Amino acid sequence: MSELLAYIVITVGLAFDVFGTVGLVRLPDIYNRVQAATKCVTLGTCFILLGVAIYAFGHGLGAMCVKALLCAAFVLLTSPVGAHAVARGAHVSGVQLWEGSVMDKYKDDFGQPEKELDDHER
Repeated sequence: MSELLAYIVITVGLAFDVFGTVGLVRLPDIYNRVQAATKCVTLGTCFILLGVAIYAFGHGLGAMCVKALLCAAFVLLTSPVGAHAVARGAHVSGVQLWEGSVMDKYKDDFGQPEKELDDHER
């Protein structure tokens, strides 16, 4: 029974990963692509690791179960932070939004992004 549940959870995770990679290819600008990568791929990877943990727990492999859950927690913590850093870096460096974008909440909340000075410009 736990094997079947593990296979179902892993399949759902693979589906999320596929949708995330399609979003990386199909979406128009970096901000939409980062959103697809963060939401879909993070959720998909965590589902895959949860499926591995379920499978390992059902077969008495406690260390593998703990490692899979720790990896899922690590992905949940680091992936959104990395995506935020990439999106903010793109915004600060002046990468334009897609022309079909409706609003720029970062610009509305914090004003026009300031370009950071390089060492030779200071």
